[in-house]
Amino acid sequence: MKFKHYILLVALTMGFVTKSFSQHKTYAITNGIGIFGGLTKFDIQTDNFVTKQGDGFLGGLSATVDIPHRWYNMSYGMQLSENYIHILGRPDLISSEETFIEYKLFAAQLALLGHIKLAGNYFTIDVGPMVQYNGKLELKDKSQEGYYINDYANVSAADIANISKVNFNGVVGATAGIKNFKLKAQYIYGVTNILKKLNTQDALKGENESFKGNQSMLVFGAMFCF
Repeated sequence: MKFKHYILLVALTMGFVTKSFSQHKTYAITNGIGIFGGLTKFDIQTDNFVTKQGDGFLGGLSATVDIPHRWYNMSYGMQLSENYIHILGRPDLISSEETFIEYKLFAAQLALLGHIKLAGNYFTIDVGPMVQYNGKLELKDKSQEGYYINDYANVSAADIANISKVNFNGVVGATAGIKNFKLKAQYIYGVTNILKKLNTQDALKGENESFKGNQSMLVFGAMFCF
């Protein structure tokens, strides 16, 4: 999946956001830009498959609104990530051998966050909604395409690739640091069913089972602010 058009969109959007000061009553509102990157741990919480979280990475931009005399700040931003997840399977239909099948997932996420000031701008608790567009689950090792998913008689590794592409998440996290450099940690939980689209796949209709899963994503990163 290509994200060049997403990167261009972010660049154009953020190009309109410059550092400025506007007087409102007795305090100044400061706008700024943050560039951040980090590592991810991704999983899908589901009863349908046996999963193991995988490591990935992300990068993005955010526009911040710093209100000095209020108990909160606001920001909106976009991040692009490459995530990995492992799902338990077997090499063929009748094999007793078990092995984890590794999938890759690209995602673009837009978030609107409120930052609750616990120690001014040096430490904040971050909460808010997020909308996500992701691709299919891609097999990292194409030789595993013919593998089968455990606990299913005839579901191949390729059959579960076409998951729901538009999802809504909730975000909670914390940010700590000085004016121009901050460390960030986030937990992103999928409110919507990321496996919902599997229920419409012809190859899975004979399983007499409803597929349901919610993504779980941890982010640890750093941000440079301007």
